[in-house]
Amino acid sequence: MKNAINLAIIEDDPTIQNSLCEFFGSQLNVTISMAKYSVEEFLEAVEGINNLPTILLLDINLPGMSGIDGLPLIKKACPDLDIIMLTTFEETDIIFKALTDGACSYISKRVPLKKIGEAVQIVSEGGSYMSPSIARNVANYYKPKKEREYLLTDRQMSVVNGIVTGKSYKMIADDLFLSIDTVRSHIKNIYKILEINSKAELMRKSFNDQL
Repeated sequence: MKNAINLAIIEDDPTIQNSLCEFFGSQLNVTISMAKYSVEEFLEAVEGINNLPTILLLDINLPGMSGIDGLPLIKKACPDLDIIMLTTFEETDIIFKALTDGACSYISKRVPLKKIGEAVQIVSEGGSYMSPSIARNVANYYKPKKEREYLLTDRQMSVVNGIVTGKSYKMIADDLFLSIDTVRSHIKNIYKILEINSKAELMRKSFNDQL
């Protein structure tokens, strides 16, 4: 028999909120105790009540306080509440921030309602859930980084170093025992490889260690 779930929802889009309420309202083991449009409304609603929700579906982009900013306050008000982030944001820094601040799962709104239902059930049984696309983002973050492949040849880097240190084309040509035309040809190729159009962009990439 499935666990009884006391579900709360914080979602400011009426269409999405209604869809979630309709879907979970049809689940025999789920009671929707509240559906709010903001963190502030939720915190006001749970103040002083005994029958607190057990699972919360929480959006991030909300009016007033964001879901991310509201997480610590929600956990303080409802310490035993399992929070599932349900959002369009899939950037790893936002995911890690949410998980660090108390969320146990992170789901993309792009998944079908059935998948959201599965996630809620998994969390009710003590597990955690992540949408496949989000799980991949997290896995990619921890994947060993490949050594950087340098795009420019040693000679081209010598030309770049001359430009960055403020040398003229003639000075670079003299230093490298090249003709000025050859230096210009190198610079043209460098711009093409790096997909840039100016000396300023070249210097910025050099200073940012992007060569």
